[in-house]
Amino acid sequence: MCGIIGYIGNQKASPILINGLLRLEYRGYDSAGISTIEKNGLSVMKDKGRVQNLYNLDGINDLEGTIGIAHTRWATHGKPSKENSHPHLDNSNSFAVVHNGIIENYNDLRKFLSDNGYIFHSQTDTEVIPNLIHYYYSKDKNNDELKILRAVQSTCKDLKGSFAIQVITKYMPDNMIVIRKDSPLVIGKGNGENYISSDIPAILSFTKDFYLLNDYEFALLSRDKIEFYDMDLNKIKKEVKSIEWSASAADKNGYEDYMLKEIFEQPNAIRETIGSRLPENEPCNFDDLNFSKEFLSKFNKMYIVACGTAMHAGLSGKIAIEKLCNIPVTVDIASEFRYRNPIIDKNTLCIYISQSGETADTIAALKLSKAKGATTLAVSNVIGSSITREADYCIYTHAGPEIAVASTKAYTSQVILLNILALYFAEVLGSVPAEEISKIKKEILALPSKIDEALKSAKSIKKFAKKIYLQKDVFFLGRGVDYNTALEGSLKLKEISYIHSEAYAAGELKHGPIALIENGVTVISIITDENLVEKTISNIQEVITRGANTLVVTNKNLPSNNINTIIEIPDTHVLLSPIVSIIPLQLLSYYISKEKGLDVDKPRNLAKSVTVE
Repeated sequence: MCGIIGYIGNQKASPILINGLLRLEYRGYDSAGISTIEKNGLSVMKDKGRVQNLYNLDGINDLEGTIGIAHTRWATHGKPSKENSHPHLDNSNSFAVVHNGIIENYNDLRKFLSDNGYIFHSQTDTEVIPNLIHYYYSKDKNNDELKILRAVQSTCKDLKGSFAIQVITKYMPDNMIVIRKDSPLVIGKGNGENYISSDIPAILSFTKDFYLLNDYEFALLSRDKIEFYDMDLNKIKKEVKSIEWSASAADKNGYEDYMLKEIFEQPNAIRETIGSRLPENEPCNFDDLNFSKEFLSKFNKMYIVACGTAMHAGLSGKIAIEKLCNIPVTVDIASEFRYRNPIIDKNTLCIYISQSGETADTIAALKLSKAKGATTLAVSNVIGSSITREADYCIYTHAGPEIAVASTKAYTSQVILLNILALYFAEVLGSVPAEEISKIKKEILALPSKIDEALKSAKSIKKFAKKIYLQKDVFFLGRGVDYNTALEGSLKLKEISYIHSEAYAAGELKHGPIALIENGVTVISIITDENLVEKTISNIQEVITRGANTLVVTNKNLPSNNINTIIEIPDTHVLLSPIVSIIPLQLLSYYISKEKGLDVDKPRNLAKSVTVE
């Protein structure tokens, strides 16, 4: 769960590497380092803390090397420290390695290497990699051009777990080797130079042409050439892909924080995700799926599997699919789904959601479903990501790069795409009258302007945030689709403000949670389903009588009923309401975090893309 960058060209590598790390710091920020090939061998400079600290290291400005690798870390093995920072060297200082992922059998490999005389200087799993490479290199008596590739190959065959690895060595001062398995890695193609990164946005300012590696594929890079190999070191061909994101999409564009920028980008993200999916007076456009009625009719149940915010998006997808298609849908947490022997077969459609497309538990759950014969469909924001290559089918949100760790625009884009997918299924199956589908389509097309309107609540939300930012506990209530929004609102608050918060189905309040309500406690409620207004209002009255400070987000005309603050949002179809009602809750989390003086974009202990289990 770290960020890696590489450069090979004719420019000084160190400024490019550090700039790339700064763009990747959302993936990990407890330590950072770079390694370059200098005239006198490999140079390694690293330190505990943020990437910015690298600028203060003695000698960093004296580096002249034009080939280098870099890493920003989110600790999994060993505490944050200079010793545990990447890059790592072998004992002979001949090989430098950065690694993203987890080596599950590193203890066994460490013992093997220790028995063969190798000494370790860190607590990390990564340090076994350069030493294994050296071990196999020194055992190989051949001296052909593939000797180092064979050493890396033998090393990777020994590794169990996930990895994206970059290797530079004094033995090949004009080359770099990269390989991946279950961890993201892309290669950006330039003119007389090449770039490597764990995320496309980090190198978008340099190139829009990318190679996407599959598992166990090697790349041997020079300044003006890239050779690709499979695990048996047979040469393979790779097609370059052009990515249309603009480099400025990864910048703040005048906003104080990425998260605030991304909250306000949601009208456009929704507009882009809708794209050409809803042509006027025509069925939903899913040419990338092209499912027949016969094909869809065989599915007697569906699973939606994801983690965190993506799982909350899946809950909205469940309601839409069940209502429009009359097919039972189970939403499951990927890390739980994997280990409970889910009942799935060839008549099951499993939908997997991951913003990055690299979420380790979600990918593993997808592989499990395929092994059981299920049909798999991936929903991702990243073209060519691991999950989209593993799945039988894939569809994309078009939220653009999302840099802040706490997801906002990716979430709403996932919810809208799942709703459009449900409409598409309903059209193919003929399960809903055409006029109802037409009505929902019109509501979908109106969403960007309604989100714009909801964003105008920022001033009122900021005022409320100033009143409650010192709270220790906050509760969220909702019924139906509004309960799903409550779950996501609660998660956002936890993630970036570190306030303990819980979400409850409002009807469950009297079955235990009401014992936690006392004078001054903040309770936030969402009311958008006209069929549940009276019931939810009754639940709110229960907390008001016990002294709670209340905020209600609603698109209904409510009596004040002693509610402290009411945030009005535009009305929309109930299936789509989570896309609008979450906006004030995202803003609330943001402004509370700012009041507390916290780093909104980089909350503690969290990383953007969870690529380890």
